[in-house]
Amino acid sequence: MNAPATLPGPDEALESRLLAIEAAARFHNVELDRDELRYPAGGPPPPAALVTWIRDSGLWARAVRMRFAQLLKVEAAAPVVLLLRDGSAAILATADPARNIVWLKDPRAPSSDMPVAVDELRLSQVWSGEVLLIRAIREITDENAPFSFLWVWGVVRKETRLLRDMFIGSFALALLTLVPPLIVMTTLDRVLTYRSTSTLALVGIFFIVALLYETILNYARRKLTYIVGARVDAKISLHIFKRMLRLPLDFFERQQAGEITYRLQQVNKIREFLTGRLMTTMLDCVALLVLIPVIFILQPTLAWVTIVLAGLVALIIMAFLGPVNRAVGRWIAAETQKSSVLVETLHGMRTVKALALEPQQRDLWDRRTASSVKLKLEASELANWPQTLVNPIEGFMSRGIVLLGALIAVTAPGSIDPGMLIGFMMISGRVAQPLIGLARLMDDMQEVRVAVGFVQSVINQPPESANPSAGLRPRIEGELQFNAVNYSYPGTKTRALDGVTFSVPAGTMLGLVGKSGSGKSTIARLLQGITRDYEGFLKLDGNDLRELNLAYLRRSLGVVLQENFLFRGTIRENIIAGRPGLTLTDAVRAARLAAAEEFIERMPNGYETWIEEGSPNLSGGQRQRLAIARALIHDPRLMILDEATSALDPESEAMVNANLTRIAKGRTMVIVSHRLTSLTECDQILVLEKGKVLDIAPHSVLLDRCTVYRQLWLQQNRHLEPSSRHGMPGPVLAQGDD
Repeated sequence: MNAPATLPGPDEALESRLLAIEAAARFHNVELDRDELRYPAGGPPPPAALVTWIRDSGLWARAVRMRFAQLLKVEAAAPVVLLLRDGSAAILATADPARNIVWLKDPRAPSSDMPVAVDELRLSQVWSGEVLLIRAIREITDENAPFSFLWVWGVVRKETRLLRDMFIGSFALALLTLVPPLIVMTTLDRVLTYRSTSTLALVGIFFIVALLYETILNYARRKLTYIVGARVDAKISLHIFKRMLRLPLDFFERQQAGEITYRLQQVNKIREFLTGRLMTTMLDCVALLVLIPVIFILQPTLAWVTIVLAGLVALIIMAFLGPVNRAVGRWIAAETQKSSVLVETLHGMRTVKALALEPQQRDLWDRRTASSVKLKLEASELANWPQTLVNPIEGFMSRGIVLLGALIAVTAPGSIDPGMLIGFMMISGRVAQPLIGLARLMDDMQEVRVAVGFVQSVINQPPESANPSAGLRPRIEGELQFNAVNYSYPGTKTRALDGVTFSVPAGTMLGLVGKSGSGKSTIARLLQGITRDYEGFLKLDGNDLRELNLAYLRRSLGVVLQENFLFRGTIRENIIAGRPGLTLTDAVRAARLAAAEEFIERMPNGYETWIEEGSPNLSGGQRQRLAIARALIHDPRLMILDEATSALDPESEAMVNANLTRIAKGRTMVIVSHRLTSLTECDQILVLEKGKVLDIAPHSVLLDRCTVYRQLWLQQNRHLEPSSRHGMPGPVLAQGDD
């Protein structure tokens, strides 16, 4: 492979790089989706973005730098991607160390072309040394491993270099903790006894140097602790959020948002314990390696007393561990319920205000708060007892040791000097502190164990897809086939869909009608892949829907729901949400199709108008039309409108309905609506009753042959019939007796 005489353009180089990576992934039976690649605009995707793209698709990947000699040793059992300086890429087919050459293939070349031999000199002209290694995952990765305390600890342990530096710093600080006792001992036993000013000067210099080193080491250890905490916090937060997004929708529909939020927030307690109390105590325990031998050298009897008293403190704390933990568990459960009320009230504040529900919500909050406070006081009272029993023991360890040492000095003259006694007291306090801290860690562990259980109850739920990269990615045209589809919602025995069978060709405008609970929205949910545990066959363009890649399927659909959420941001950003590469022109085109252009242009800043949380500056109809524009932005071949016009005012509904024919051009439309007037232009209308298909035909045919459809039509359009009551007397006001 010679250095090219003319370098490829940016688009051509990027295409080459993406083709090379896709070929390497395809070798491992994984199809990459370019829509999932995210990188800053204005340049080629950096290696880190490419690695993230590959990993999110279910493969192991790493970007490394290699020398040519290392490249010769690579066993090219699988494709290895070389990232070239011009932004393109080459695929390493094999290496020949004996001849000092590698065989490379251009990803843009036909598959029948043979690889080209390249030596070190020619390769160095186009290659900077960057390589992408890609292989299948051979073990459970951290991303897929179940969440647990050990998983979090594994994240902490990966900070090996920082933890090593912290250990070294803690050991050095342990040595420096001997300096104050030594200074006291020397001052009392040497300087004061012999009135030696030279010794005092030397001790003073030693003290200043040691104090300086201790200050620097403490600063460095605290900084390393903060860095480890921040890195661990970032990794856990990213992991939690990513795992949460993989959960199925029905999990969020079954659980209260407040409870999920509270449970996930418990991860902060786990992280604070690991990078705070646990790490500090473990680092303090490093001092025991130095201090315990020293106190036994100074005075064995006092050393044994210190160890025994510290052990007694540990036993007291452990004895109360179970009862305290159970009390804390009850309090946390009450806090969860209290948090649920708060979040639910915030989310439903518009309804609370509209229905004047403030007294009821306040009463519920008061009761939940009273229950939480009561249980917290009970837990605090129980937790107060071990501290009460431990305090006198700790007091004796810090002050009573002086009396015991004085007794030893009186009964055995010469066994201990005054300076040695004071020094021992100072060192023993440092010995007892980590020993007592270890016992208290047991107390904290149970609270952390409860927090881990809370997070596990959310994060360890079965994901929506075991392998996000698995599944077919065919070109979607929109042909739908239902064949004996049965589905029941979890926890119910009644079938929401019972033997549903129908088919429509691509490009059909299909309406779904029926009474409440007939299965209209269930069909829409199945088409979106929200649930895949149905019986029978549901095919899209001849492919079983369960065999399609879930993310690809949803990106290929345009979905508008009855209640649509708009994000904080501008109108333009909301319309092109999920499609950051699209422009204002695309947003304007989609808004025009959705009949939203006219009200957007009347906004103060047009498409740059800011939408706050809850979109208070938009009407319900305006929000719905923006949602329709958002669904149209990527020109989907299949659109699902689930009661999409129900929140529109008559004028807006008329505008959207007038555009439906234009919107439906070239795509399949599935329109769920209880307003039959909005479905009269549909090619086919599917009539459902208690989960079963009654009929499917155009509007005019159904009026003649489908009794249920005709009844629904007459119920909604009685106002169009001539009134039979025009002869009835009009209402009169009641007159009082005069």
